[in-house]
Parts: sequence; C-alpha cells; structure tokens
Amino acid sequence: METVAQLPKYNLNEEQEKKLILREYRALLRSLKARIKPGDRKLIRQAFEMAADAHKTMRRKSGEPYILHPLAVARICTEEIGLGVRSTICSLLHDTVEDTDISLDDVQREFGGEIAKIVDGLTKISNVVDVNASQQAENFRKILLTLTDDPRVILIKLADRLHNMRTLDSMKQEKQLKISSETIYVYAPLAHRMGLYSIKTEMEDLAMKYLEPQTYKEIARKLSETKRERTKFINEFIKPLRDKMEKAGFDFEIYGRPKSIHSIWNKMKKKSVSFEEVYDLFAIRVILNSPPEKEKEDCWKVYSMITDEYTPLPERLRDWLSNPKANGYEALHTTVMGPQGKWVEVQVRTKRMNEIAEKGLAAHYKYKEGKEDESRFDKWFSQIREVITSQDVDSVDFLQDFKRSFLAEEIYIYTPKGDVKMLPTGATALDFAFAVHSEVGSKCIGAKVNHKLIPISHKLRSGDQVEIITSNKQKPSEDWLNFVVTAKARTKIKDSLKEEKKAVAEEGRYTVQRKLEGLGAVVNPHNIDELVTYYKLASPLELYYAIAVKNIDLKEIKEFKVVGDKIEAPKPAKALEPKPEYHPSLPKKDTELIIFGESSDRIVYNLANCCKPIPGDDVFGFVTTGKGLTIHRTTCPNAAKLMSNYGHRIVKTKWAKNKEISFLTGLRIIGMDDVGVVNKITNIISGDLRINISAITIESKEGLFEGSIKLFVHDKEELDELVDRLKSLKGIHSVERFETEAI
Repeated sequence: METVAQLPKYNLNEEQEKKLILREYRALLRSLKARIKPGDRKLIRQAFEMAADAHKTMRRKSGEPYILHPLAVARICTEEIGLGVRSTICSLLHDTVEDTDISLDDVQREFGGEIAKIVDGLTKISNVVDVNASQQAENFRKILLTLTDDPRVILIKLADRLHNMRTLDSMKQEKQLKISSETIYVYAPLAHRMGLYSIKTEMEDLAMKYLEPQTYKEIARKLSETKRERTKFINEFIKPLRDKMEKAGFDFEIYGRPKSIHSIWNKMKKKSVSFEEVYDLFAIRVILNSPPEKEKEDCWKVYSMITDEYTPLPERLRDWLSNPKANGYEALHTTVMGPQGKWVEVQVRTKRMNEIAEKGLAAHYKYKEGKEDESRFDKWFSQIREVITSQDVDSVDFLQDFKRSFLAEEIYIYTPKGDVKMLPTGATALDFAFAVHSEVGSKCIGAKVNHKLIPISHKLRSGDQVEIITSNKQKPSEDWLNFVVTAKARTKIKDSLKEEKKAVAEEGRYTVQRKLEGLGAVVNPHNIDELVTYYKLASPLELYYAIAVKNIDLKEIKEFKVVGDKIEAPKPAKALEPKPEYHPSLPKKDTELIIFGESSDRIVYNLANCCKPIPGDDVFGFVTTGKGLTIHRTTCPNAAKLMSNYGHRIVKTKWAKNKEISFLTGLRIIGMDDVGVVNKITNIISGDLRINISAITIESKEGLFEGSIKLFVHDKEELDELVDRLKSLKGIHSVERFETEAI
C-alpha cells in the first residue's frame, strides 16, 4: 500500500496533512466494510482518535505524521492478510504503549482484556536485564509467547514490519542494513511459515534492495528488458491449455506470474548460473472455481490436460493436494517442456486454495470454521508453546533454534503404526525420537528407517517410516547437539547435560568452600561473583564444574585480598585472556579503515575470517567480546545473524583508499579443459595485472576444469577488473569470488 512516505519529499501543510490522514482513515473503513457489525465503527473511531492524539507530536523519519504508520499497518492487516475489526483496533494502537503516555491499563479500560493482551504482545521490551542478551531476540521471544495464545500478534507484527520495509528509504544506511537483515533472518521465513507468500516475497525483495543493491538493480533491469519476449512466450504457452479447459467446461483463470528478484538471485547462486540461464523466471498459474467436493478431482484433471499438451519432468511433480504443507498451502506444481525447448513451472490450485496461499493463517481459520480436527497450525503452535515455556537458554540460541526448528520447510515421517510426525527439513532419527517422547529421545541408541538399521545422526527424508531403538543405559551426550535440529530435542539434551553438570559441579562447590575458609572468608554471592569474573566464566555453575573437572586449580586464590568476610580479586588471570587472531595477510602498519562512531580515531581491527573483506566491499564493524572490532562484508554468510541479534554492537565503517596494502582473497574458476588454459589465466593475473598469487590449484575432470586461486589484491576495483578479464577468456564458464572461509 502506497503512502506518502514513498514520495521523494514530504512538504504538506497542516490542512493538507489533516486531509491525508482522513483519506487514509476512510480507506481503512472501506477495506473493512464487509466485516463491520453494529457498534464496530464506534470502537474503530475510538482507537483511531486515541492513537492520533497519542502520536500527534510525533513524525516519522520521512517527515510525515506518525499516525499514518498505524493506519497503513491496519490496512495491510485488512487488505493483504484478511484480518478483521479487532485486529484493526490493535494495529492502530500497536505503538501507543511503547512510544506514548498511554498505558496498557488505559487500553484495557477502553477496549477490554483481549485487545490489551495483543497490544502488550506487540510492545517491545524496553530493558533487558541480562547485558549479554540480545534485545531483538528477547523481543521476538515475547512476541512468540503471545503468538501461541493469539496468532494475530504475529500477523500484525508482520504487517508492521512490511510497512517499515516499504518506507525504509528515509532511514540511515546502517539502520536499513540492520532492519533488512532482521527481516530476511526472521520475519520473511515467519511470513512464509504463516502461509503469507506474497508478503514473504515482498519482504525478501525489499531486504535485498538494501543488502545487495547492485545485484538487485541488475536483475530488475534485466527483468524489465526481457518483459516483452516473456509475455509473448507466456501467451503462446497458455493458448492451447486455455482452449482445452474451456472445451471441458471449467470456470478458471490462467496467467503468467514473474518470480521475485530474490528467488531468481537464489537460483543463480545455488546453481551457479547467469540470469540468462535461469529457466523459471516466471510460473504459470491456473486457478479453478470448483465446489469443495470436486477440488482435488478438478486439479488432477487439469494436470492431466497440461501433461497431455507438454511433456512433464517427473521428478518435479509436487503434490500438496494429498498432503498440504504445515502452513496450509495446497496446490499441484509440475514442470513441463514448453515451446522453444524451455522448461516452465505450472501451478494448479482452486480459488479457496489461492486465498489460503495469499492470506495464509487468516484465510485458513476462515475456512476451518465448524471443523473439529486439530489443524496443522494448531499443532505447530502447541509445539512452539512446549519449547518456549520449557526454555531458559540464552536468547540468541533460542532465536537460532526457533529458526532452525520452526521456520524450515517440513518433512513427513511415519511411526511404525502409520502415525505421521511433522519435522523440519534436515531432521535426524534422534529428532524424531524426541518428537515421539522426551524419554524415547534420551534413551535412543539407533533406529530402523524403512526396516534398515541406521545411526541416530541419519538425516530423514519425507515419507520415511522410522522405528526407534532404545536402551536404559543410554543418556544424552554433548555431541548430540551437533546434529539435532529441532528445538525440542536441543532443549531436552541441554537440560539433561545441565543436570549432569550440576551433579559433577557439587564437588567443585565443596573445594571453593574449603579454599575460601582457608583464606578466612566465607561462601557468599559477592565472593563467588569475584571468582566467576576473575576466571572469565559465565556463571557459578561453570566455575564449580571447571574446578571439579580440574580445568581450574584455584592456586591464584592466594593472591586475593581479604577485607572482612569479602575477597577482592587481583588483576585478571593472563592465561585466560583471548589470544588475538593471526592474519598473515594483514598490514603491520596503521589501519586503512575509517570507523564512524564515538571518536574518529583510528582503531585496531580484525578482518573476519568468514568473509575476508577487501577495500571497496560494503562492510560493517562488529564489536566482539575480547577481540575488539571485527570487519565483515554486508553480504557475509553471518551478517544477517549478527545484525538481527546484536544491532547495538554494529559500527558504521567504510574504506579509505590505500594502494600500498594487499589483501588475501580467492576466486573459483570453472571452464573447458583446453590446452594452455592455465597459462592464459596466470598471464592475465601475474603478467597483465601484476597481481601476486598466493596459491593455485587446478583440477581437471572429463573435459572440464575447476580452479581455486588465492591472490593478494589492493581493492575491489582491482578484483572486479580481474574477474572481467578472466570471464572474457574463451572457454571460461564462470569466475566467482569465494563467499566463505575457503580462503
């Protein structure tokens, strides 16, 4: 929904502003027309006036009156998610308790407990007690706690995030990066899991616009350049299908829909192909108007017509009619060979299925009314509730576990009796054992998948039938955490290990007591905290455990001062100081990065090993405990996680020119194995561009070669020129920079 925030400049006078606000309010009422019952209009008006009054002195970064934001969020909820009157009231009030003088009691008094509870779920936690905790992760956890009671919390939160993404242009760049990272890391997968495909797609595209602007513009440009020929091809493809379906008497719509920029970019990365080689730049969608009892039958009839006309690719048939996705999505997808030898994806669904695909959870509940069965959403919510309420883990771990456990695509696994369990993709036999029951998981020693014996770390595939083998002698071990993916399994394993740790730590506690008494001090919270801080540990439990397993022998305790019954630590133990990382490629001289922040002094920093930034890359600084500042590329595999969880530790950073210093980076080259190809490559690198090679490996196999070259460059310009020169060589298929720690 377009609001004035997307205009290049905001310069309306007071009278024009009032008209604009009123126009947006009326548009909101129109979008609710079909759902308004007697008395609702008065309540909505009341919420609008309360919010408008509370926000009256506030402006958004673009300069527009703040009230336009809650109005826009409410319209997204009604028009794009399909929510009703109560959600509209919550959307209008969603920022009042957090940002204005209105309290939760005021909301409860005016609108009742249900609305107050949702608004509370949408109100951020203003102060996190644990300094190491991530505020974003804690806020997200709070939203999820309310989600399991009332899914509208998360739907309004998604609408709020979508509107923020649509109006991100007026924010500073570091804020754009942080909000986009959070969106791609948590909110887009959540929208997908809620079945809100169009919102998920738009969020991904908008995040990419800020995180990878060059690539985004490039793909957008190519999409618009190829639009005419694409439309011509789609019309040619659709014509024979339309004729067949009209003859058969179907009531239907058929059209081509372009894929999102983000999904095209993912394809290009995953398959290492150029834009021109991505075959599914669009999908053909058939939407049938069928009565409920004939839906499946009609979809299969249409599928049969499509595959009569065009040859299908058998392994690309996706049947979500017989087994809908956990987010309620139902459809048939097939890929067929169309005209001009091009593969085309075709999706077949009915009007009801289409509404569930577009409006997700809200539509799902609308069609479920009156049905008794526990829906997949309800099962999903009860799984989340079980995990959240039993967790006391670090909030970032929680977010990571939640993402891995609940936001991944799901697979269906069968018990020996034929009951089905839904697990995330990548789940192992051990995850399945914990899904059956915590006790079964804790005692699992192996499993039979489709009657074949396998280890507990075996990754399951959809449709597997699994029988768990247990032993009373088995108990969870630390290495189990390396391969389980579900939050339930991770939580239960950690709980079990903690219990075991506590038992071992008990001995350490006695040792501490003896040593302190020997000094003339006592065991009290202050003294234990002194020791925990001195040895740089996370908690008293870690201290006792480290002493019990002889990692710490407490001999330094002699150097502590005793004042009354309290001890005072000497300077921290040197042995436990983190060792600085060694970077052979780093200059020995001053830094050539400009760090923006508290002071403009030059600061010592490390280059992140996970992405190896070089001058010219878009980068950000991340304050690491014990290691000072680490510089990451904004496209680093870990960037989204760092910016989503630790926005407060991000430092704005950019490169200053310095040609004297070289940086280690790496290229992967694939091409035809031709005589002299290595010679041509090294001539360009060392001869023409005078770039130093650190290492080169070339592997040749059946007419193709793959080369890895590590080299020292001065900056990104130099690297880009080298990549262009190498790509222009005859027979070279692709030249890619290493994205990960392969350097």
